[in-house]
Amino acid sequence: MNEVKDTQATSSQKMLFTMGGIGIFCALLIVLTYEGTLPRVLRLKAEALEKAILNVVPGTKQTVAYSLVDGNLVQGDQESELIYAGYDDAGRLVGIAIQGEGQGYADKIKVLYGYSPEKQTVIGFQVLETKETPGLGDKIAKDENFLNNFQALDVSLNSDQSGLANEVVTVKFGNKKNPWEVDGITGATISSRAVGSIIDESASRWAPIIQGQLEQLQNQASNE
Repeated sequence: MNEVKDTQATSSQKMLFTMGGIGIFCALLIVLTYEGTLPRVLRLKAEALEKAILNVVPGTKQTVAYSLVDGNLVQGDQESELIYAGYDDAGRLVGIAIQGEGQGYADKIKVLYGYSPEKQTVIGFQVLETKETPGLGDKIAKDENFLNNFQALDVSLNSDQSGLANEVVTVKFGNKKNPWEVDGITGATISSRAVGSIIDESASRWAPIIQGQLEQLQNQASNE
């Protein structure tokens, strides 16, 4: 009887050791695969972001990243919040690409939009990440009428330059009357409202910072 118990115990131990070894091997394989593919993933994400910047800031030939450090815009990636200044061939500032995100219907929506400091308008828009309902909420990334909202969306500052003069709001499709309103998408009310809120919150924060340090941004390309 004892021999049977010993045999069973030994068999169980071998099984545990085997399963543990397989688990360790699988974990190691996952880590190695992640480490091996990470550079490519980062490169592809960087390339996609670069294309998005060119899309939302038309006329851009050169981009310069700025980090927000203690309220000041500092050139380069300082592992902080980033914006991307776009310059034309002559080194003239044509716009700023700004990222924003907020809660949609299904999950977070991440966007990139172009901001013209000269016109104080949003001049381009692209959805970076969305998990909104296919055929409905995901129209925020491809509906032509909706995307047209962001060719000249008013985000001008108030008199003391502390925030927007008018809140960016999404209205029912066909009811847009003011340049700071976003014409929504029928059947995707929550998603299109979420985009309006994202732009409003982001522009309210970034536009005063950019306008307050505009001279630095305008002179950057000529200093390189």
